[in-house]
Amino acid sequence: MAQLSDDCFAFGGPMMSVDEAVGLITTRVNAIADLETVMLADADGRVLARDIAAPVPLPPFTNSAVDGYAVRNTDLPQAEERALPLDGRIQAGGPANVAVKPGHTARIFTGAPMPPGAGTVFMQEDVRIDEAGKIVLPPGLKPGANVRPAGEDISEGHIALRAGQRLRPQHVALAAAFGLTRLDAVRRIRVAVFSTGDELASPGAPRSASQLFDSNRFMLMAMLRRLGCEVSDLGILRDDRSLLADGLKRVAGTHDLILTTGGVSTGEEDHVKSAVESVGSLVLWRMAIKPGRPVAMGIIGGTPLIGLPGNPVASFVTFVHVVRPTVLALAGSLPEPLTPMPLRAAFSYKKKAGRREYVRATLRRGDDGALEAVKFPREGAGLLSSLVETDGLVELGENITGVEPGQSVGFLPYAGLI
Repeated sequence: MAQLSDDCFAFGGPMMSVDEAVGLITTRVNAIADLETVMLADADGRVLARDIAAPVPLPPFTNSAVDGYAVRNTDLPQAEERALPLDGRIQAGGPANVAVKPGHTARIFTGAPMPPGAGTVFMQEDVRIDEAGKIVLPPGLKPGANVRPAGEDISEGHIALRAGQRLRPQHVALAAAFGLTRLDAVRRIRVAVFSTGDELASPGAPRSASQLFDSNRFMLMAMLRRLGCEVSDLGILRDDRSLLADGLKRVAGTHDLILTTGGVSTGEEDHVKSAVESVGSLVLWRMAIKPGRPVAMGIIGGTPLIGLPGNPVASFVTFVHVVRPTVLALAGSLPEPLTPMPLRAAFSYKKKAGRREYVRATLRRGDDGALEAVKFPREGAGLLSSLVETDGLVELGENITGVEPGQSVGFLPYAGLI
């Protein structure tokens, strides 16, 4: 388990900016050291533990990039077309042991190894066959055209995948192209998740007229699993300081991270702060972010704890900006900054300077075909529909005080946030 000191996240300044919070996390969280070997088919989403140097070049042999006809470079037509007799046929997966004779051509298919002596391939669409059965080649083709040399993609010994890379399907494909069947990965981050509050009931359980079904816990667990975490569902802890404290202390030694939702404000029935302080230490972050200002960060028995707001949109946004970098740091992952893509605003909006805001928006094509963002018509951090019926978040930085239609804004699609 990750073991942190009680003052690891100590911060004595005013309300913390998003960048300050992320910087504090990524520089002070210790990556876990436990490794395991995973089968290639199960490697997607895992964090690579060791560099992978190419054991073979890619491609491993020189081959044809097209279906066509292979010739020697010395036989390339110059000013006018040239007819060559056909001699040989090389299929993909077959041998190419017989050299192409001077003044001849060989039929070859995409991916087939180039025969000895041949250096260029004419696409079959560019040639014709004359009455004598010879292959008529057009002039003007450069030597080496339509040929993929060995190592053209990756040379043998090149560091193709770096330790800390969170593997995606394209990385798995590259490892497969090297013939690898197992990879060394960082052990999955173990996260304990629970919701707090007497006002919540678990889906499937009886719900009183004054209760809501708990949605945050299931959203957060789904997001954690998309980050490759091993998740423990601790259910709902009621508004009782001693029960909360016992629950936190019980899971601290067996998990790398504790994640809670709800109960981190300063109301009389918000008990997470006092519960954490009774069994560990807590720095209550008031992050300069909307939605999601109340976020708690603490240490219990060396295990970091993050307490997210109870409103689902605020919980979603703060997960992206606080929990996500924490999980990546614990896994020793290479940085994965969130980079908004610029597009045109199709809405007006006013905001305060000094805090970062995230506006839920839908994408559409304007009359000129350009992408533009349309703001969700209703406000409120408790509106789950605003997450379901939009495509992503418009990020408005601390120095921005308003947006007008036609202005360029940064957009973060939901698909890129996990």
